[in-house]
Amino acid sequence: MTKKKKISVGMIVVYLILIIWSLTTIYPIIWVLQNSFKAKDKILANSFALPFGDLFTTANFRKAFATSDIFGAYKSSLFISTMVALLVVLIAGMGAYALARYKFKGSGLLMSLVFGAMMFPAFATVVPVFQMEFRWGLANTGSWFRNMFSVILPQVAGNMAFAMVVLTGYVKGLPVELEEAAYMEGCNAFQIYYKVIMPLTKPSFATVAIFSFLWSYNDLFTQSFFLRRPDMYSITMMLNNISAKEGTDYGLMAAVVALIIVPVIVVYCFLQKYIIKGMIAGAVKG
Repeated sequence: MTKKKKISVGMIVVYLILIIWSLTTIYPIIWVLQNSFKAKDKILANSFALPFGDLFTTANFRKAFATSDIFGAYKSSLFISTMVALLVVLIAGMGAYALARYKFKGSGLLMSLVFGAMMFPAFATVVPVFQMEFRWGLANTGSWFRNMFSVILPQVAGNMAFAMVVLTGYVKGLPVELEEAAYMEGCNAFQIYYKVIMPLTKPSFATVAIFSFLWSYNDLFTQSFFLRRPDMYSITMMLNNISAKEGTDYGLMAAVVALIIVPVIVVYCFLQKYIIKGMIAGAVKG
């Protein structure tokens, strides 16, 4: 026989507060989605009505696909965000392992620099970074791949400090005996990292990859500097361009916002357990 848990008054109050808070977060998304299926004049008349009957229309989505290269923008955003996530996981993972397990001259200074790098905003370095990449032949060129990598490199650098802090804390919590056993079996440092450390740190690697992907996907500031041609726009750049041209067409803007946020919501719904698990594990073991 299982004992039934008693629900206290305090617990009810906590759940009510959490429900109200979640509604304040979810309702703006629902509001955008429902207005994306209404004409502009209907939105101005009653933006809170549900899109049923005469209110319902798909004209906003048809106009969005007709006037903008939605699929091209998705291609650019997904390529940039995926490459950023992969490179951050690869580079930050090896750096975090080295700082967590190897003591060498200057290792403490390097860790302090990693923490210090989190305090520098992107707009403080974007101009010299753009000038440097322009001299390298990456930025402001006619090549799609080179322009994509001109965005990828600063975004990787921007996510590196957070990733190393999360991964270093997790690696420090792993038992050293596992690595010593692998070393006794003849594994070198790289084999220990790829065969022992990486499988054990999957939750943190998943957390870092997901956050890096989402931050890159939503990063309008960096992309606005490096993606200047319409055929290379990311999904956020496309929304910014539509907002500048069609600022009063609220139905079209709601449709484009819906196209942007729906993939993010789907990704988060499927991977939220990895985000929560990785953040909790890193916080406890760090």
